[in-house]
Amino acid sequence: MTLNIIFFTITIKKREWNLEEAVHQEMIEKLYEQNKDRQISMYHLM
Repeated sequence: MTLNIIFFTITIKKREWNLEEAVHQEMIEKLYEQNKDRQISMYHLM
């Protein structure tokens, strides 16, 4: 009889953003929202 047991340790920690990354992420979210609004307005015109 063979008993194979594998143990994993998973550590999850929150990623800390520096100023440049935070500004970049904010710009991406703003562009995403603008594109989403544009798509919605184009849908309502049809």
